[in-house]
Amino acid sequence: MTLFEVVFKVTHDCPFGNISRRFPSLKMFLWCNREHEVIEVIVEKQEEYTAAMEEISKIGGIIEESSDRHKVHLITKRCFCTMENSVGKNIDALNLLHVSPVIYEKGWEYYRVIAFRHEDVNRLLQRLEDKGFVFEILRKVPFDGFIASSLTLTADALFSDLTEKQMDALLTAYRLGYYRLPRKADVKTISNKKRVPRTTFQEHLKKAENKLIASLVPYIQLFKQASPEKRKSLKIK
Repeated sequence: MTLFEVVFKVTHDCPFGNISRRFPSLKMFLWCNREHEVIEVIVEKQEEYTAAMEEISKIGGIIEESSDRHKVHLITKRCFCTMENSVGKNIDALNLLHVSPVIYEKGWEYYRVIAFRHEDVNRLLQRLEDKGFVFEILRKVPFDGFIASSLTLTADALFSDLTEKQMDALLTAYRLGYYRLPRKADVKTISNKKRVPRTTFQEHLKKAENKLIASLVPYIQLFKQASPEKRKSLKIK
C-alpha cells in the first residue's frame, strides 16, 4: 500500500481563523486529542498581543494558560474541533490520518494528513467544497521513507523521562527569558524569584536540558539523512 502525504490550507468562518485574520502578526499551533486542545500562540507585534489574547479568551473553555507576557502564550482548553463545521471532524470521518499541529495564520488553517487511498482525499475535498470552504492543495506526494521523521516525534518520547522539578525549571526559565537572545534573566535571578538555592535550580535545569537533547538527537540524525530538498518539502509552508 502506498501512503500519500497531503498538505492543504483552508479558510472559512472559524473562531481561530477569524482571529488570525484580524491580527496578521499572529500565528497559532494547535494540538488536539478530541477532548482537549493545546494551543501555542505567537504574536510578533507587541501592539497586537494584548488585543489578540483578549479575543482568544472570549472563545471560552480555557482550562489553563501561561505566558511570557510579550510574545508567546500557551493555552489548554476544551476541544471544539468536533463541531459540525470543523475541518477536523471531516478528516475524522474518512480513512485519513491527521498529523498535528493545525497552523492558523492570516485567516488560513494549514492541515497535514496521511492518505491511504486517493479516493479518501477526493472525498475530503468534496466535503469541504460542499460546505463552501475555500481551500488549496499545497503538496500531495507519496512517502519515500521519511514517515518516521514525520510521525514518531511524540510528547512521550521527548518528555517522559523528565521529573516535575525539571519540567518546572525549564518552563520557568523559558517564561522569564532565559532562552532569549540576549537573555532576559540568568540562573541566579530565576532562582531568587523561585526562592530556591541557585545550585539546586541549575541542577534541575541542566538535567532537563541534557535529557531533552538526548531524546532529540535520534530524530536530528534521521532528519539529517534527508537531502536539503527533502527537508524543505517536510515543512508545512
